Amino acid sequence: MSRIGKNPISLPAGVTVKVDGNTSVVKGPKGEHKQHIPSGLTFDETDGVLTVGVENETKANRARHGLVRALIANQVIGVTEGFVKKLEIQGVGYRAAVKGKILDLQLQFSHPVEYPIPADIQIECPDNTHINVSGVDKQRVGQIASEIRAYRKPEPYKGKGIRYVGEEVFRKAGKAAGK
Repeated sequence: MSRIGKNPISLPAGVTVKVDGNTSVVKGPKGEHKQHIPSGLTFDETDGVLTVGVENETKANRARHGLVRALIANQVIGVTEGFVKKLEIQGVGYRAAVKGKILDLQLQFSHPVEYPIPADIQIECPDNTHINVSGVDKQRVGQIASEIRAYRKPEPYKGKGIRYVGEEVFRKAGKAAGK
């Protein structure tokens, strides 16, 4: 039995979990999140606690047990607290701004990079050099943050580019000047 799968999921007040066939729907104060889940598992909700069990002990069901429990736990966290990925921009002339439903990035290309903001994600720029990507779905928030970072990854010589807050960039020594 999975160590993660057997842990119960506590449901805060105002959060409802509904599992229909291969779809779990979690509703909470921040919105609603749907997730596809594999079959072969059982769900029992009692007194604000959800437990995930295995119908029959096949190898495939045991392998999915912890995964499904983690997915539903992330759904519950997403609709109550939400997920945030923070990015920072380093470099002279590099900046970001939100203009309506478009994230405008100036990354020293010959043109500005315009990233359309999806409807299920919120992007805000507290200042020119920071970007906050937030939403209900953990995977989607991480994917959008990764796509934004991919426009100009931090380069190893001066460290210029878009990076996650707290990310350490391996720096290389430049050319040896005059031997």
